[in-house]
Amino acid sequence: MAQQKAQLKKQYYPINDTLRSYLQKYKRLTKTRVFYDDLLRFQGSVNVFDKEGKDTLWVRLYYNEFERDELDNSLKKIYTLLHSDGDDTNLEHLNVDNIDFCTFGNSKPFRIKVRNILNDNYTHFYVKKADASRIFGLELEHIISPNTINFLVFEDTLIEEHIVGIPGDVFLEENLKECNENETTQIAKEFVKFNERCMIGLLGDMRSYNFVVIPIYDFDQRIFKIRAIDFDQQSYEGSFKLYKPHLFKENFKFSDLVQKKLNPKSVIQYQIEERSVIVKRLVDTKARLRRLVEAMKSTRLAPVEHIQQLQGEIYEMTHDVSFKNASSMGEIVQSALNFMIRNYKTED
Repeated sequence: MAQQKAQLKKQYYPINDTLRSYLQKYKRLTKTRVFYDDLLRFQGSVNVFDKEGKDTLWVRLYYNEFERDELDNSLKKIYTLLHSDGDDTNLEHLNVDNIDFCTFGNSKPFRIKVRNILNDNYTHFYVKKADASRIFGLELEHIISPNTINFLVFEDTLIEEHIVGIPGDVFLEENLKECNENETTQIAKEFVKFNERCMIGLLGDMRSYNFVVIPIYDFDQRIFKIRAIDFDQQSYEGSFKLYKPHLFKENFKFSDLVQKKLNPKSVIQYQIEERSVIVKRLVDTKARLRRLVEAMKSTRLAPVEHIQQLQGEIYEMTHDVSFKNASSMGEIVQSALNFMIRNYKTED
């Protein structure tokens, strides 16, 4: 049984020359003195608990003194590369407070907390193994969603900025009950739009703990945005259902809000609005998108049986022969985006 589970676990897909060339062109490549594997040389760890005393499934790492000094300097430099294009004039004012490691999930990330000692402001970033499918997920999110994504790649190491927000599962448990009638309706609307973006971009496994809800204060009201934080299952799943967040049981309360707060005509209206905005983004980023899709088509991103299942299911839904003829996940994504451009026009 353990062997079967190991076989089912998603593998890492390497970065090929086409993708690396794309990353170089759009300034996603960098150079650092620390690799993902370097952070694995820790001497000990302790569990990290939240304010309620629950295990977060993260562990705080400890390194020997020489190792830690070298890591701290390299991690502070990474912070400047991510946030200030490598300007290290204020390096002496930065401190690496914690290095945490997540034992749960596929990507096994390291979370780095960097604090400015002058004002005690801090932020996080993540160090992960560079997986091609995850990088494509980050880039597609950057292009087709309203959210920009800041990340860098160094050989086989991926560095990602922290995405601020309340994890969806925590929001459902702790924050939803505090929302008024207008706010819950607005959350339902945002979930419809989020569902469309994931489905069109083929971002899978968007259970509530893989996206965040972001409250924004605007004059006398509070509005909410929903955005993905995990891109491991980009263009990987074989079942089209797994690209539809509203079908996961973990998201039932969000789906229930849609049922209760929005009538069917409103749902269709918001779907059309989101598709139209996506098409505008696709048109505005035409050259970049073309290069990204070419890189996707040159990269193996899923088992053959997943590709065959997905192309068949989408063809049955759309009757678009380009899905039927697709031979890779990249070609399926290309067909999906072309389908959107043909069928949803934006105003000039």
